[in-house]
Amino acid sequence: MTGAGGARQGPYLPERPPEDRESSPYTGWTRAHWEAAADGLLRAAWRWATPCGALLDLPGAPSVSGVRSDGLEGYARTFLTAAFRVAGTGGADPYGWLGRYAEGLAAGTRTPGRADAESWPPVLDHPGRGQPMVESASVALGLRLTRPWLWDRLDDGVRDRAEAWLRGALRHTPAPNNWYLFPYTVATFLESVGRGDGETERARERALRLLEGWYRGDGWYADGDGRAFDHYNGWALHLYPMLHAHLARDERESAHHGPRLRAHLDGFAPTFGADGAPMHFGRSLTYRFAAGAAVAMGAVTGWTPLSPGTSRRLLSGTFRHFLDRGATGDDGLLAPGWYGPHAATLQPYSGPASPYWAGKALVALLAPAEHPLWTATEEPAPSDGPDHVRALPVPGLLLQSTRADGVVRLHNHGSDHVRPDEGESAAADDPHYGRLAYSTRTGPTAPGNAPDNHLAVEVDGVPSTRRRVHPLGAGDAGPGGGWGWAASWHLPVFASGPPTVPGLRVESVTFARGPYELRVHRVTGAPPGARVTQTGWATGGEPGEGADGAGGAEARSGVEARSGLRGLYGWTGRDTVRAPRGTAFTRWALVPRLTADVPGGVPGAAGGAALYAALAVLAGGPGAAAERGAHAGPSAATVLSAGPDAVVVRWADDGSTTRVSFAPFGVAHG
Repeated sequence: MTGAGGARQGPYLPERPPEDRESSPYTGWTRAHWEAAADGLLRAAWRWATPCGALLDLPGAPSVSGVRSDGLEGYARTFLTAAFRVAGTGGADPYGWLGRYAEGLAAGTRTPGRADAESWPPVLDHPGRGQPMVESASVALGLRLTRPWLWDRLDDGVRDRAEAWLRGALRHTPAPNNWYLFPYTVATFLESVGRGDGETERARERALRLLEGWYRGDGWYADGDGRAFDHYNGWALHLYPMLHAHLARDERESAHHGPRLRAHLDGFAPTFGADGAPMHFGRSLTYRFAAGAAVAMGAVTGWTPLSPGTSRRLLSGTFRHFLDRGATGDDGLLAPGWYGPHAATLQPYSGPASPYWAGKALVALLAPAEHPLWTATEEPAPSDGPDHVRALPVPGLLLQSTRADGVVRLHNHGSDHVRPDEGESAAADDPHYGRLAYSTRTGPTAPGNAPDNHLAVEVDGVPSTRRRVHPLGAGDAGPGGGWGWAASWHLPVFASGPPTVPGLRVESVTFARGPYELRVHRVTGAPPGARVTQTGWATGGEPGEGADGAGGAEARSGVEARSGLRGLYGWTGRDTVRAPRGTAFTRWALVPRLTADVPGGVPGAAGGAALYAALAVLAGGPGAAAERGAHAGPSAATVLSAGPDAVVVRWADDGSTTRVSFAPFGVAHG
């Protein structure tokens, strides 16, 4: 069923208010749409509540933590949505949400750990039974946001029991990453209601001390030790300390964390596509429109480089993007996945209620109705502007957007999900971090399928994966510039046999210009008989399409995309491989691929080193435009000179040249 503005409707999805294209020319959404959407999400979830409301047992496959923990997750994460909804209206609660959560709190803390009632599981250490620690933060934050209308009206016994359960987060060990902000949030809540002590102080100071160690500069935190840069920056590492500073009216904390949030948003805001899609990159992507949490936090606190109109355009764009594309089924529940259900998007800790952390974006409702976030006219998003390339040297990322189709691409030369103590050969392929490129229009293929956007060295028929990423640098042409680059190296990892091959190393450079991606790799130390493959973007296709290096139209997202990949130097073969498990965007995918043997027979192979250059394109939008973009590769650039250590490429449109050198390393354009 469809409703206003072509939106999907069902028996548990309320009809949206009329669109307002005068104040919201890009999305049509107003604050009333946010409130209606929040109420719809809550109404659908509460159908699955236990009699006293302590657990929301949503249907679906359980997480590794089990159904009792998943039920607590349903309570805690929807409570966060309800808290933002009610606090944002100064306590107005037309549907009586807080009464339900008050009753659930009383029941959940009555006999903690008992499996024969609605009691919540206790907060214990990670790993093991630590998931309740995550949910304790949402419970604490929900109570803090709604204190005058919920906490202050509870009897002392319920308050004491709630405190006792929450303190489990202060007394047990979190995971070594953003989890330390969960006891931090519990501690700051307890202190805000006069229940602080040395234990809360230690938990708070411990989290802030670790957070300082994870800060890498320019607004970017690593998610723990290592180089995991992803959406957790926005929906956790910036959100919790900034929200505490805002609620506590702590000017010192605001002055410390605020500039970091502003710097982060300067580089993060351009990652949203013109269709509202956030970047499909990193883990926990089922949280979807929570990607807007940092944008909202910046607008609410004033620590943002974005105008109120641009902030709302980004926030409403990403919220509406998912609701319009099947993120909720006819039952109104957020499905575990991306658009619809999609198992490969999930992690083992993902349960039926996990997607409700998407409600973190509703921190925007803390800006009252008269706030400029809601009264200003929507303004363009960065991706609505001219073609642009932006280097982010600290996380080692390169952003590339094209106005014709509104697609944003992220070239990853600095983020991984490998702990420092795991070494170079850590675990198996991780599609959410290991690929060379991600976008707002495509998703990575699942393990077991041909990997997209990947340079693999095949040794004895076993292809390598890319795990630990070592950045070599990143740069761009500056403000308004139309080109940029990022580079990295890695040691190829193998799933069978020895995990690594001594001396084998891959160095990679992505140079982005307009819609094109010049991908240059130098492979050193490959053993005799090795083979090298390079793949492009995974896009939807139809069985039987030819091996022309181009994928076809997308399915789940309701938009089109085309993928092109052309060899410029070193490559001897080209075909298209199938990915039957598809991606989060399409149920079945095609992946263009280039192949070559190494080192023998490869032009420029010498001294154990071989260089490969290719031109890749991802184009979205109307089919004709996508076709032009996908097939422009052969004439867009030509190789002027190349060898095992360097390549020079001339661009057809203006005759400019790009030189990529590995010995010594350098990228130059002019």
